[in-house]
Amino acid sequence: MAKKTKLVFACRECGYNSPKWLGKCPGCGAWNTLVEELDTSKVRPSRRAALNEPTKPQRIADVKPLQSSRIPTGIGELDRVLGGGFVPGSAVLLAGDPGIGKSTLVLQAAARFATSTGKAVLYVTGEESAEQVKLRAERLGCLGNELFVVAETMLDAIRNHIKELEPALCIIDSVQTLYDSELPSAPGSVGQVRECAAGIIMQAKSLHMPVILVGHVTKEGTVAGPRTLEHMVDTVLNFEGEKFQAYRLLRASKNRFGSTGELGVFEMRQEGLVEVENASKVFLDEYDNSRSGCAILPAAEGTRVLLVEVQALVSPSPLSSPRRRFTGLDQNRAHMLLAVLERRAGLRLSQLEVYLNIVGGVNVDEPGADLATCFAIASSAQEVKLPPATVFIGEVGLAGEVRSVTQMQQRLDEASKLGFQQAVVPRLRGENVRAPHDFRLIQINNLREGLEKVLPGGVSMSEVPPDQRPQQGGVAALLAMGLAAAVGGCGFAWYHVGEGLKAAESLGMEIPALAQFYASTVLGAFAVPVVTWLVGMAVTRSGRGQRNIGLLLSALLFGFALLWPAGAVAALMPVYNRELTDVRG
Repeated sequence: MAKKTKLVFACRECGYNSPKWLGKCPGCGAWNTLVEELDTSKVRPSRRAALNEPTKPQRIADVKPLQSSRIPTGIGELDRVLGGGFVPGSAVLLAGDPGIGKSTLVLQAAARFATSTGKAVLYVTGEESAEQVKLRAERLGCLGNELFVVAETMLDAIRNHIKELEPALCIIDSVQTLYDSELPSAPGSVGQVRECAAGIIMQAKSLHMPVILVGHVTKEGTVAGPRTLEHMVDTVLNFEGEKFQAYRLLRASKNRFGSTGELGVFEMRQEGLVEVENASKVFLDEYDNSRSGCAILPAAEGTRVLLVEVQALVSPSPLSSPRRRFTGLDQNRAHMLLAVLERRAGLRLSQLEVYLNIVGGVNVDEPGADLATCFAIASSAQEVKLPPATVFIGEVGLAGEVRSVTQMQQRLDEASKLGFQQAVVPRLRGENVRAPHDFRLIQINNLREGLEKVLPGGVSMSEVPPDQRPQQGGVAALLAMGLAAAVGGCGFAWYHVGEGLKAAESLGMEIPALAQFYASTVLGAFAVPVVTWLVGMAVTRSGRGQRNIGLLLSALLFGFALLWPAGAVAALMPVYNRELTDVRG
């Protein structure tokens, strides 16, 4: 009788095993991550150990270094992100959305690596046939004698190919398609991905052969499969980009042998991925300084400085809760900057919609983008252009202060190289930063000071066009009704005074002093409600004590509408009494 296979529930995030399904993983605390699979601890416990030769502990000083610490790939942007090339025996995980160009990138890297080193490169495809790979290689110009391709998904067969060929580089496209015959679970399951990746990685390290594992991503943007896959490899590369744009960005979220802050830029063309060496010039090709709401940011991506355009659009909102949409920026930090602008700089944005965008599909998450973002928002809110040939560098704190950021000198040099003439920067206190030739530095201490120096008229809301200013609909309506009532009261008093004066003249009476006052001011009284209404509307739109002062002025208008006609009636009461007496007599 065959032994019953034991099933366990494994967490996709941390690899924790449980004999029953749980909603929350006890290992990492993630929800709904446990999936059913075979208990791999009972299957070939010594298989991984068999891939390596037996070793003994030795002093770290006695370990013999490798002959070559780095092997260039032949693609400069890829070498930049990797830290100079492949490290022998390293495992690289390349992840990205479907159709972003992962297979194109690794095929071009394989061809150039084989050409530059003259050594064999094995390209293992589990998603395409060898004929389909050749068609793509012909289009990309990647045909070479040292580039080998095999369509295989069985782990044992792939290991045998690697053992026989002994390539200098191996590419697995993709790791989710690999299948171990001794594990009856389906390809792409947690157990299959973990065990197949471990087998390939251990063999690559024993042969000092770098290996690239192409990985799928989920709809949330994370690497498909167990989280342990990212821990097993040495480098995790993320290939990003918008589907409807030609530019692709390569970043490293993990790199044991280099920096994770580097950025590689490629352009997708008919002949494949082309390196973009001067990415700043590409992203600024359509920059137009004649528009408001546009600011230039020298963003630091590792050792590279990339000039990008920050765009802002501030517009009135028909909703009680205005919308906020941010593309390419951290949402939490953008909301914080809006609060700082309103509280520390005096811009009233709570009733306005704000949209932010980084041109070119670039994602910027460094604090140095704060100042450029604030100036773009202020420029759009006031409909004022920013000074030409100006860049903005600095971090903004909650108190409105502007702080220095790293790589200030490199940012200024890159801006000057591309033709910019001045930069708005935080106050440089003891920093060894020099301005490039014919380059001006505008140093500021806080955000309000910077807006007053750079923007015409500072940040007063009186500079904002009427259709851009925040409105107080209820107060404005009360002011309008108060104006109508006051003008109506003035009209009644004017008519009443005129009739009273005629009656006094026909009776030969002396006109009372109060009636004489009303007769002399009856036309000028119309100016009082009109001026009061204009002041009320101006205060309502200025953003200073809008509601309280507006309500007070509207109350004054209603009071004037009642008291002024009543005073006119009281002033002519003697005339009315005399006329009534004559009528009765």
